[in-house]
Amino acid sequence: MHTTIAIDCMGGDHGPSVTIPAAMTCLRADPDLRVVLVGLPSAFGDSVLASLGEFGERAQVRHASEVVAMDESPVVAMRAKKDSSMRVAIDLVKEGSAQAVVSAGNTGALMAISRFVLKTLPGIDRPAIAQNLPTMKGHACMLDLGANVDCEAEHLLQFGIMGAMLVEAVEHCEAPSVGLLNNGSEDIKGNEVVKRANELLRASGLNFYGNVEGDDIYKGTTDVVVCDGFVGNVALKTSEGLARMMSLFLRDEFTRSWFSRLAAMVAMPVLKRFRARFDSRLYNGGCLLGLRGIVVKSHGSADAFAFTQAVKRAVEAARHDLIERIASRMSIYSAQAVSSTQEDVSA
Repeated sequence: MHTTIAIDCMGGDHGPSVTIPAAMTCLRADPDLRVVLVGLPSAFGDSVLASLGEFGERAQVRHASEVVAMDESPVVAMRAKKDSSMRVAIDLVKEGSAQAVVSAGNTGALMAISRFVLKTLPGIDRPAIAQNLPTMKGHACMLDLGANVDCEAEHLLQFGIMGAMLVEAVEHCEAPSVGLLNNGSEDIKGNEVVKRANELLRASGLNFYGNVEGDDIYKGTTDVVVCDGFVGNVALKTSEGLARMMSLFLRDEFTRSWFSRLAAMVAMPVLKRFRARFDSRLYNGGCLLGLRGIVVKSHGSADAFAFTQAVKRAVEAARHDLIERIASRMSIYSAQAVSSTQEDVSA
């Protein structure tokens, strides 16, 4: 059975020069994949169309007349640019012509347009951005990473359910463990929202580990780490900054003298393996969870290799029924909540 992915070719810092080659790489590796490339007519010159010809009907082109700029207001992008490559790609998911959409474009605009066009699933109040982070044990899914700055306890519960279903679907992990990011592991720690979220998650039926601290993220203590978008975004950007600093310091030390340069040559195989383990491109592609369709956000500065990972993530989510899993779990939780409320009233 074919899986069709709509790709916003104009999004990101590099646009078609990255998105189109990445799409072709995915097509060559996956014979059951189809893509719809959405972009300005100028993005599909004769040379591009000739290259796409080898894939036949598996590679289709859909023209759009507008592009959402990376610094554009989400309101303007949603209301004034209804024929943007981003909007057209999302519309393809809405109408059922594609099972998922991938874009490296403006995050705020992607979230706003996706929520407006696709709507949220029953029981989900707010979509969340979920992404994998490397850990000592492999990787962990963390959410929310910036979509929701202010959250209630119920929102954190919903994030936990969505994150667990994502890991089940994409990572094929049964009953993934869920941790609630806090300033201490004890249940008495945290503000009132986090304390209440701890209670809700513990009663949710998920494999809830309990509170986790910042260092637990990279220890791989849990498969899923839940937090609000403010905390999640700060943690993510801090991690990215630390990785860049470590890389800079290593380069400085290995180029400090002729002896250190010689040591660098000897250590080069180890350094290459170290760099590969920390290659952020491997984890590119954040899922916008909670929508009635699969939306994957690639980093704006992604190269072709990184964008390929985002497309693969969208394919995995589509093939393993991510939306149905989330909807089913939310339905079960909602039924449990109603039953509990009725019991309380009867008592």
